[in-house]
Amino acid sequence: MGRFDERATVPARGPRDILRWKVWDKLSREGRPPTEPFVTPSRPYDSALVAGHGAQLTWIGHASFLFTVSGKRLLVDPILRANLGPLRRRAPVGIPAAELPPIDYVLVTHNHRDHLDPKSLAMVPGAPLFIAPLGNAAVLRAAGAKEVVELDWWERHDAGGLDVTLVPARHWSMRFPWDRNDALWGGFVVRGQEGAFYHAGDTGFDEATFTAIGERMGPIDWAMLPIGAYEPRWFMEPQHMGPEEAVRASLAVRARNLVAMHWGTFVLTDEPPGEPPLRVRAAHRELVGDDARLFVLDVGQTRALGR
Repeated sequence: MGRFDERATVPARGPRDILRWKVWDKLSREGRPPTEPFVTPSRPYDSALVAGHGAQLTWIGHASFLFTVSGKRLLVDPILRANLGPLRRRAPVGIPAAELPPIDYVLVTHNHRDHLDPKSLAMVPGAPLFIAPLGNAAVLRAAGAKEVVELDWWERHDAGGLDVTLVPARHWSMRFPWDRNDALWGGFVVRGQEGAFYHAGDTGFDEATFTAIGERMGPIDWAMLPIGAYEPRWFMEPQHMGPEEAVRASLAVRARNLVAMHWGTFVLTDEPPGEPPLRVRAAHRELVGDDARLFVLDVGQTRALGR
């Protein structure tokens, strides 16, 4: 039992569940019509915006973002390699590691390998401060991090004029079969001169958690929320949101803008790769009604904030 089991995803998914998903569910899916081919949209990044110090965010792919606030550059969950073992990217890295500007802070939400990749961390330029949930410092230092700050849920760190707070997420952690939940996980709220940014990490939907984040940290200007990796629902529901839940989460945290992430980069689960953006747009129109507040970015796309 790990140190954070009382906070972990319940019910936990074990070998029997994985067998059901990978074997019996697969057999039941045979005979379904194939999905339409889908190519994840990507574009060359805006080098002038990325190199400047104005407020902006760039989707690098999956849960990886570069954003600049109060003149500081932050990378969140950077995955900068083309492949993660057997996982192959469906789109190129939004900003190649060699073309990243110097980074001030790296935020790591949890230790799953599609969010914490030591080889990617070793590619990060500059000498950034790493900020992560409790229990992750050893892995980060082994990857080359010189300075690491660990936070508990609701704990904050003053990062050179930025307020960085670790907030709860409905998820879990594991790098090896024997260390499940030995390290904490979460999301981050970063508040600077231009507003508040929320990166949810990986999380299932829990209205009470999101409402608490909105009450304690809101309003949120830019909420980066996962919309993919949700099927089969019986397996994923405790740990990964679906697109409709992402819209509900954005409302609960009192977000002005929803930025979709965690879709279209790696094939992790069973939904068609092109389905998440269709469903999140439909849900956003139904629940919010203002498409101007939903951003489904292309990989590599930079959004100048305040425009």
